[in-house]
Amino acid sequence: MLHLIRTYSAGVHFGELLKCNGKEVTLCNASRIWRWRGANTLHEVALHGVAQDYTRISEPVPEIMLTEAIEILPISEAAALTLKPRWAK
Repeated sequence: MLHLIRTYSAGVHFGELLKCNGKEVTLCNASRIWRWRGANTLHEVALHGVAQDYTRISEPVPEIMLTEAIEILPISEAAALTLKPRWAK
């Protein structure tokens, strides 16, 4: 299951949750959401996903440790279908 992580200073990431220890979270196959449209809040991103236009999602990295996680949200199957890497060239 994918999870969306909001951090204090490193932005918004999503991926497969490997470990969570206090504010320290480790994800595998993790991408960063740099900007989005189609949702007002991260709750809506996790529930419904994002619009294809304007949204920027990075290519995934094999693993990342985030040290200042302040919000962890499970991502619905419907939302996961919209969270694909895309970046303007």
